[in-house]
Amino acid sequence: MARGGVFGSGLAIAANIFFGSASLIQATPLETIQERGILRVAVKETVRPLGFRDETGTLQGLEIELAHQLAAELLGDRQAVELIPLPNQERLDAVLTGEVDLVIAQLGLNASRQRLVNFSPYYYLDGIGFVTQDRQIQSLNQITDQQVVVLEGSEAIAAVRAYFPGVTLVGAKSYQEALDYLENHEAALFAGDHSVLTGWVQEYPEYQLLPAWLTGNPLAIAFPKGRQHQTLNQALQTTVTEWQDSGWLTERIDHWGLPQ
Repeated sequence: MARGGVFGSGLAIAANIFFGSASLIQATPLETIQERGILRVAVKETVRPLGFRDETGTLQGLEIELAHQLAAELLGDRQAVELIPLPNQERLDAVLTGEVDLVIAQLGLNASRQRLVNFSPYYYLDGIGFVTQDRQIQSLNQITDQQVVVLEGSEAIAAVRAYFPGVTLVGAKSYQEALDYLENHEAALFAGDHSVLTGWVQEYPEYQLLPAWLTGNPLAIAFPKGRQHQTLNQALQTTVTEWQDSGWLTERIDHWGLPQ
């Protein structure tokens, strides 16, 4: 997941909030969301199986299902949700400015982001993993001196270098370019987010996802900070915890084929 300029722009907005910028649109508290009757959620549309468009163009995936379930929990109607696809660099800004009420868009919970927004309990533990066509590679301890494709600027670069100093990293500008490297046998493995690699294997079943990952990246629902959002905070904490305790969340993760 490329983080790009997210923190720079997000910190600038946070500074405006801190110093009382009058031009900033304030995010919407739960009571106003309920009066509006629509929950506005930032999502992904290109990350199978979290958030993607099916053959009819309809948004599908685990995170899309979570957005609909939250609409049912908070508003009593699964369809009372506006799904707003956004690129990575716009996710935090959208919730900080009030363009959306929530972000459920492959957003990892970390200390830098926690200074800007609140998070629910995490709904999926993502992390860096590997896909390969080479059926002789079945575990991480068989990764030694191969060529490994990574997306340029991705978190996978540091993780792979730390755990596998003997490999040769090959930079790719896109997932398609990474696929080309593997298809042309110019590299043996591709390292990236488990959630993305799951979708890769679903689309290209000749590849396998190795059953382990290097780092943990908890994905959680982001929403605004501030006392006015306390009721929303409590509702999200309670709801996601109930999903976890009831087994509903585990069942939906399994349904979408994500490793746990």
